[in-house]
Amino acid sequence: MSTKSGHIFERRLIEKSVESTGKCPVTDAELSLDDLIPVQAVNKAVRPRPPQATSLANLLKTFQGEWDSLMLETYTLRQHLDTARQELSHALYQHDAACRVIARLIQERDQARQALADTRANMSAAASGNNASAMEVDSAPGIDEQCQQAMHATAKKLSKQRKKKFKAGDFSGFASSEQIGTFGVSQSSPLHLTTDPGIVCVDVHPTKSELVLTGGQDGNVIVFNKDSKKQLSTNKGHEQKITSVQFHPSEDIVLSSSADGTAKVWNKSSDKYDVASSVSCHSSSVVGVSLHATGDFFATASADKTWAFHDIATGKLRTHVSDSKISSAYTGVQFHPDGLILATGGADSTVRIWDVINQSNVASFDGHQEGGVSAMAFSENGYYLASADNHGVVKLWDLRKLQAIQTLNVGSQPVHDLHFDGSGQHLAVAGEGVTVYHTKSWDVVKKFEDHSKAVTGVRFGQNAQFVASVSLDRNLNIYQQ
Repeated sequence: MSTKSGHIFERRLIEKSVESTGKCPVTDAELSLDDLIPVQAVNKAVRPRPPQATSLANLLKTFQGEWDSLMLETYTLRQHLDTARQELSHALYQHDAACRVIARLIQERDQARQALADTRANMSAAASGNNASAMEVDSAPGIDEQCQQAMHATAKKLSKQRKKKFKAGDFSGFASSEQIGTFGVSQSSPLHLTTDPGIVCVDVHPTKSELVLTGGQDGNVIVFNKDSKKQLSTNKGHEQKITSVQFHPSEDIVLSSSADGTAKVWNKSSDKYDVASSVSCHSSSVVGVSLHATGDFFATASADKTWAFHDIATGKLRTHVSDSKISSAYTGVQFHPDGLILATGGADSTVRIWDVINQSNVASFDGHQEGGVSAMAFSENGYYLASADNHGVVKLWDLRKLQAIQTLNVGSQPVHDLHFDGSGQHLAVAGEGVTVYHTKSWDVVKKFEDHSKAVTGVRFGQNAQFVASVSLDRNLNIYQQ
């Protein structure tokens, strides 16, 4: 008997086979004579058949009986299989119907709540005769039918493309874990003013990977070309530090948010960027800005416990959402890749998922320690959300099961930024340094410790061909082969 596979062989034949091939004839695995142990039969004597079974007729009858028994057993098993299939199909149908009913009821409940809230607001406005309130309603028309149709169409298109892409699993153009493991610093560029040093946030252009966007403590937004190592544009307009920046993927537009309570849309004209619109609906620091998948809208979140939805072309406010149940400031905002849901991080260490169209809180994730959620990132496959806190802990949430499926202890220092590469196979974590994890095994692929101060931002380049990081030491580092 083979100790590796458990298969039993005739001794003479298996020894001859192992000596000639060195492999198990059944499993084709490596096998040696030391892997074989002798097995002794308890009863070597075989009971003879009765005399009446030795004739040809009786042997045929015996074989016929055994064949009939085998066919009857097969028929019974097939009957049981068909019955099990019918029961499973019925159960799945009932589950699907129940899910549809629950989804419809939740939608009707949210619509009723929104209608009630609108009615109360209108009654208050009518009773007080407040013209300013009427003007505020006019300036925030909400997410109308045309906007909803555009959002649904984009989500459907992107979801279909994403499922096809990730089902095929072809990420041949992306850098592998082995390649990322060989990355080193290819350039280190000091940016922003020395009088108020430090870079707070970073973004890499989705298609023009040579362009890098940074926001600094000095309130400036810089567009940098990593290939030519030149600053293409230094954009001044914010009065306090920048909290987040983002490129528009298809137009020459840049978004930024600041602790001065504003968010700005910058349009490129010739060789510089000018402020196209400025958002000032928040009463406190704007902690984050996130571009919607359509490219036509963006969201902002603020320490004043509200988030807002805006037109990018006009900067016009569409809806301004506050929830009386939320008693702590927001710390960040992030759109889902499909654009129908939005995640906000809170100073109460809670991650909240919002239905953008209904502006309703559909899920909440609790699990981080006190100190607040410091960073969030959606995986490109749309199934997972990563969040981090100020105690060096990163959690991965499954949006289908609404539960944490992985916890990473990065260190004792705060995590400032998170980013998945386009394949969803790698997660970059910015804190004491930059740590890249493989999202299947959660092994550390590479750790970069080249900054002299805390790393505040990290982004993968196109197809993960490089990693960009920024720090309070004023340096933009590019890591690649």
